[in-house]
Amino acid sequence: MTKVTKVMLIFGGESSEHSVSVISAQNVLAALDTNKFSIDLVYIDKSGKWWLTDSVSSGINLDGSFQIVPVLGGRSFVELGGNQLFEPDVILPILHGKNGEDGAVQALAALMHLPIVGCDMTAGAICMDKVATKRIARDGGVPVVDFAVHHVGDPTPDYVGLSAKLGPNLFVKPSRSGSSVGAGRADNAVELMAALNLAHQYDDVVLIERNVRPRELEVAVLGNVPDLQVSAVGEIKPDGDFYSYDSKYDSTSKSAAVIPAEVDHAVITQIQDYARQIFTLLGCRGLSRIDFFLGQDGKLYFNEINTLPGFTNISMYPKLWLHQGMTYPQLIERLIELALKSK
Repeated sequence: MTKVTKVMLIFGGESSEHSVSVISAQNVLAALDTNKFSIDLVYIDKSGKWWLTDSVSSGINLDGSFQIVPVLGGRSFVELGGNQLFEPDVILPILHGKNGEDGAVQALAALMHLPIVGCDMTAGAICMDKVATKRIARDGGVPVVDFAVHHVGDPTPDYVGLSAKLGPNLFVKPSRSGSSVGAGRADNAVELMAALNLAHQYDDVVLIERNVRPRELEVAVLGNVPDLQVSAVGEIKPDGDFYSYDSKYDSTSKSAAVIPAEVDHAVITQIQDYARQIFTLLGCRGLSRIDFFLGQDGKLYFNEINTLPGFTNISMYPKLWLHQGMTYPQLIERLIELALKSK
């Protein structure tokens, strides 16, 4: 008889991407084969408390639920105030942003001696930081868009000086945030100040980039180094000036994902080669979606990496693998296999 793998599916979280996590988790839960997996659902509320629950929904009812806490070194969780143990074989985190994909939950899994789907603590923390990843990629020979960094407490940047270095059109975004939360554009000094104020609501470190007026191209990576699969290349066509949070998730958005992207074969090959290189350079494991810019200058630039990409109905990561012939349930099963192999 085939052993049933015990999966702890964790969703919600403290970040601004809480609702995205819930939508992703609904899809992942529906894709899990209950003949192969037994599933414990754990909801992290916005204050950071972990609740064992029996459903995944945006208006989750915690009546009758109870909190659980980790047993460090014990490969288990225990009911708070009780003695019931939960001993998963693997943690499946469907989390985004702070205390989700930034290495925090990954570190907890390591302290518990439990395998977890996706990157470890170090790669999660590094990849969450856009400034750090750009510097590592650049040092590794992968081109990135010219950028500057602004920290809370730094003098107000001079728009004229910045535009002389980066050009008159700028992108401003928090260094450690996802789903384009807190991101904006700036084409003059007033807009730069407003964009910085917005971005600093989400992070003490803000990235300011040259706007290369790009096409946004994305690729999915699956596997553990050195055995990596890289998908076809997809293109995001936003319905606005850039792929903002509303462009991604608003019900009225007309943004589109085009798979495969209509670009030259040489561009596709280069993106796939860069993706393997970046995944390896950053110490990734399991899965990542890696995003690139194809500028109007015809040059290719690494943009960012997402180590726990979305699994919503519009998310590019599962769509790219579906284009390759891998169904949603097959993808989830493969991710769990990879985590168990790396324990």
